[in-house]
Amino acid sequence: MERWIQSQQYRKWDLHCLKLQPLSPVPSDIEISRAQSPKAVDVLAKEIGLLTDEIEIYGQTKAKVRLSLLERLKDQPDGKYVLVAGITPTPLGEGKSTVTVGLVQALTAHLNINSFACLRQPSQGPTFGVKGGAAGGGYAQVIPMEEFNLHLTGDIHAITAANNLLAAAIDARILHENTQSDKSLYNRLVPVVNGMRGFSAIQLARLRRLGINKTDPETLTEEEISKFVRLDIDPSTITWQRVVDTNDRFLRKVTVGQANTEKGFVRQAQFDIAVASEIMAILALTTSLQDMKERLGKMVVANDKKGEPVTAEDLGVTGALAVLMKDAIKPTLMQTLEGTPVFVHAGPFANIAHGNSSVLADKIALKLVGEKGFVVTEAGFGADIGMEKFFNIKCRASGLVPSVVVLVATVRALKMHGGGCWKLLPIVFALLLVADGCCNLQKQIQITQLFGVPVVVALNVFKTDSPAEVDLVCKMAKESGAFDAVPCNHWSAGGRGAVKLAQAVEKAANQKNSFKYLYSLELPIVEKIRIIAQKVYGAQDIELSPTAQSQVDRYTQQGFGNLPICMAKTHLSLSHQPERKGVPTGFILPISDVRASIGAGFIYPLVGTMSTMPGLPTRPCFYDIDLDPITEQVKGLF
Repeated sequence: MERWIQSQQYRKWDLHCLKLQPLSPVPSDIEISRAQSPKAVDVLAKEIGLLTDEIEIYGQTKAKVRLSLLERLKDQPDGKYVLVAGITPTPLGEGKSTVTVGLVQALTAHLNINSFACLRQPSQGPTFGVKGGAAGGGYAQVIPMEEFNLHLTGDIHAITAANNLLAAAIDARILHENTQSDKSLYNRLVPVVNGMRGFSAIQLARLRRLGINKTDPETLTEEEISKFVRLDIDPSTITWQRVVDTNDRFLRKVTVGQANTEKGFVRQAQFDIAVASEIMAILALTTSLQDMKERLGKMVVANDKKGEPVTAEDLGVTGALAVLMKDAIKPTLMQTLEGTPVFVHAGPFANIAHGNSSVLADKIALKLVGEKGFVVTEAGFGADIGMEKFFNIKCRASGLVPSVVVLVATVRALKMHGGGCWKLLPIVFALLLVADGCCNLQKQIQITQLFGVPVVVALNVFKTDSPAEVDLVCKMAKESGAFDAVPCNHWSAGGRGAVKLAQAVEKAANQKNSFKYLYSLELPIVEKIRIIAQKVYGAQDIELSPTAQSQVDRYTQQGFGNLPICMAKTHLSLSHQPERKGVPTGFILPISDVRASIGAGFIYPLVGTMSTMPGLPTRPCFYDIDLDPITEQVKGLF
């Protein structure tokens, strides 16, 4: 018994870290990734305390981790929980993923502290479109980076399959109800098999929801049969869209049902990008297989003709969706360039959904690192978007309390926020631009302080930055309330370049933490939206369109008023206007529509015009991506 207790207590991992020999100038990301030889994933799993039957291996460098681990380690204290966020992004990229990876490389490979990075899986959309991959960069990356960026273990494909099965079920059900009598529908929905007629489990659950407490199909009255077989979906209220994981602007509006076989039931629809699917948001927020199944069943896809919500459960598809998602719910284990562990799991877009990796990956990692270890996760885009959603949505779903926020900034991005160009300028002008641009950094520090969590600023250093610029940013950050501000060189030096950041994070994690949510869930929907707009974005007020107001009224009446808010807003400005850099003030935030992800558990207002399907630029990234037919090596990913 004593030996078992000792085995459950915190222990330093016996981790074999991989050596780095950084080159100058720094080669391309894919060259750096390919120059390193990763450990076999089963070796890594054993080093961090996973048992053989707790992993499912995909090739040599990836493995799914089973959720049974949470039960085995349930009595183990959690480690410290660190969130990496950033200033308002610019087209130059601020390097949040790179900081996340560099920080865990520093903690584990250089300070001998157990640490885990938890990252989102990148969408194929940006990988082949504008942004490129999301594995970090330079000497702070997840490897192999091409596997990280392409398919991984198929989770996004599983989400696409589940999402589109539900979309097909909606239109098929409308067609069948429109072309058949109650009796005919009933005979098909509850067929005679081997001389017997019986309800499936999901049909019995629907009967109970309708207040029909019968289990024998032969005993239903005509009225009960009609209630049971007719969902009476109002096609104009369908909110569930089909998805594809490609930037395809021509799918933003489509017409479905044009074949003769659909008997004239034509309607306008659209495709979203797969990572904007509510099923992706559910994957990121779920806490167990049972919880995921319940959330999938609660997804509202439309209203019926009486204005009542129609769910996936009503369509009888919940079990099938859970089957398609049964492997996707397990986090994927990979490693950094220095051989430290990484979980890659879920990938909701941050300007549309909540933009954070999964609760399950974080929970498993917090157990594996032990009480003195660190789990570092990343929120999408600026602190006003990904971080606010992390605190108000993800922390509510997980019950976990963050220890520290690392806020990433770059000198060149701050120059853009100061209204100028990031390129080499006379030092006096450069410092003035940086000082002006620091208003955005100061605002993001203030947003973090609203939640009562200590913040450490990580200044991602580029070779074009002068020492005076770096010193100025660190000084202004500390004067604005940051616990510390540290220049980092992990991109060019690996974990060694983030040791000072790691030490600052370790100190900040020992500070008194007074974490609090921004708003109470009991407040009306409009009031919660107003609090985010005014306190986080700095808006003067909000303005709801008539459509948005009627949706708010409907969701409140349907009993969904006590959910958190997930703002769908441009990531390029604190305001709704992408061109307004720095800290815009005096603006009215327009809410054009309000939608609900009931399974994921949030209401999402659309700010201004928000597209849920990106488009390809004139010259997409795919021009540079190629495959060597002899070596089978991927080229051109970055």
